[in-house]
Amino acid sequence: MSFRGPPPLPRSLHTTLSTHTGPVHVARYAKGAAKYLLTGGQDRTIRLWNPNLGTEIKVYKGHGYEVLSITISPDNAKIASSGGDRSVFLWDVATGNAIRRIPGHLARINAVEFNEDASVVASGSYDSTVKLWDLRAQNRQPIQTLDEARDAIQTLFVGSTCIMSGSVDGHVHPVTSVLPTSDAQTYLIQSLNSTIILMDAENGKLLNSFKGHTNNLYRSRACFGHAEASVISGDEDGRIWAWDLVEGSPLAPNPPPKVHDKLITWIEHHPKEGNEMVTASSDGTVKVWKTPDNTDS
Repeated sequence: MSFRGPPPLPRSLHTTLSTHTGPVHVARYAKGAAKYLLTGGQDRTIRLWNPNLGTEIKVYKGHGYEVLSITISPDNAKIASSGGDRSVFLWDVATGNAIRRIPGHLARINAVEFNEDASVVASGSYDSTVKLWDLRAQNRQPIQTLDEARDAIQTLFVGSTCIMSGSVDGHVHPVTSVLPTSDAQTYLIQSLNSTIILMDAENGKLLNSFKGHTNNLYRSRACFGHAEASVISGDEDGRIWAWDLVEGSPLAPNPPPKVHDKLITWIEHHPKEGNEMVTASSDGTVKVWKTPDNTDS
């Protein structure tokens, strides 16, 4: 993990994106320094945005049910999405066309993630399984099914050497998001007990916990702030919380102001820009947050 002093926290609203009708479940930045954002929601659409301008570029239609998850290939050329359809959808970003639909789960798919070269996509479902799909093969059968969970899979992370999944099977607490640090030595877990924890990836030791927010009923996502020096999460009251990673103490303002009218469903830090992040909410809006360019502080 790397630390570069007090992290700049995005607290200034840059723009609001709000052409979805109904809750927005996911917001993902394009890879690298690309200035684009993809969102998916209850209205069964995926939308491509330029967040700097606040403009909608393209709408991807084809899902028959709400969109719950989106993943983007490293070259930003294709995306995979999932939701209530019980299938993984593959899309060509430029044309907006669905190029493949992969059925195989018995219930809604809550999470999809590509591997490093987007040759494989993993899907995690309400049916308690994670399935791996080889996108180069003509065979429509999964190359592997992971069935150790005893309840719905809510979140996935696919790394170069491992796959992490979070379930609501209650072995510890219902897990709604899992995110490792860039060095993969620790990982951040959000669960439905209003607690976020940092754990050692090698031995499972609890390193820190972060509290103050409210998250008991609905899936939400925590992420690291700039330079992985902080932890950031939304809550069910529409507030954005931040904590010092080492101290575990809430950063000012504490408590933070209400910035969404309803539950914050997703929060994601920009992959390159240290002063930008995005939040999505059940109030139907997506908000992009920025601070002044002080990322070298």
